[in-house]
Amino acid sequence: MVFSDAKKRIAKKRFTFFLYDVALVFVFLFILLIIPLFIVPLIAEEASVLYGILFYVIRMIMIFLGIPLILYLTNLIFEFQKKKVIIDEDISPATGHLKLFKVTKKNYKYQILYGFLIFFLVFLPIDFFTYLLVPKMIEYQAWALVLTSTNSYLLANNYFIFLISVIIIHISVSVTEETIARGFLAKRGSEYFFEMSAVMISSLYFGLGHFAYFLDPISQFYPYWFPFVWFIQAFVVGIILALLVLRKKWILPAIIAHALNNIVAAHTIWSWGQGISFQVVAFFVYIPLFIIGILFIIVCLLLVWPFSSVKRGILNGFALFKTYFKRDTEEKTIGDTLFRVFFDILIGCLIFLMGFLIAV
Repeated sequence: MVFSDAKKRIAKKRFTFFLYDVALVFVFLFILLIIPLFIVPLIAEEASVLYGILFYVIRMIMIFLGIPLILYLTNLIFEFQKKKVIIDEDISPATGHLKLFKVTKKNYKYQILYGFLIFFLVFLPIDFFTYLLVPKMIEYQAWALVLTSTNSYLLANNYFIFLISVIIIHISVSVTEETIARGFLAKRGSEYFFEMSAVMISSLYFGLGHFAYFLDPISQFYPYWFPFVWFIQAFVVGIILALLVLRKKWILPAIIAHALNNIVAAHTIWSWGQGISFQVVAFFVYIPLFIIGILFIIVCLLLVWPFSSVKRGILNGFALFKTYFKRDTEEKTIGDTLFRVFFDILIGCLIFLMGFLIAV
């Protein structure tokens, strides 16, 4: 079978990204993440809440420091090969990655506001309506999570201990997951090829990471489509967060929204373990948050962002998303476009499989 020049370029860019960045970064992180497995048991017992806190915090530090370090090293080693694929790279990959975390006096308020806005508009409604319409989903997620030793905080009877644990753990988890999915995969991928391809690949990886619970033995006791719901949630959220990070060049809003969502969802799961129904949680947690969210959005529209600006931003996001299914500048035929979509799915799946290395 003979491939066109466009198809060859599409394949080359994605395989170069996978081999020279993703594979090497994940292997390097795998080595780093072995360290917590040996250090944490020396400090805390596996059944203790402290074990999970230390595990996630150390993991976050390893990933936060490890990704820019390996990006710097691989860029030095494979600079010539990468320059054949990346034509307009003007700063080092490590510098570009770290710039996403930059917070200044001029923009820190806007970054925080964006984080809360994404939480109220996207995360909160998705989780609420999922739990409301699929009640068994809470039970399923609870069993899938509490059986892991690092999540013993979900079994804590003392609310204060649970609260401190959930805040520390889910800030750490959010920094970790956003650093990998958006800070590395989406940002670095966009430097190799079509921006929306980077968005879709990183979102597919993020979604499949949640779908992986399909392999958990507990899944056999629940409807087979439960993990698909988890996948769709994560995939949609992944697209929105990746678009935000790539357009604004800020990762803090994604971390804030992600952390807030995880903290609220963990409260729902913890409450189920304490015998508290979702109706009670909805009344005391979700409904007040919806009210706060509506007031927050109104204040933002009146004092921060005019409605026309918000509307334009949303429409621009939809317009950018729709470009994914149109021909890119280097694609000559519809076959080239379909080939690109196929390769994005392939690379997303390969990255997911490679991700088992860092799921230690």
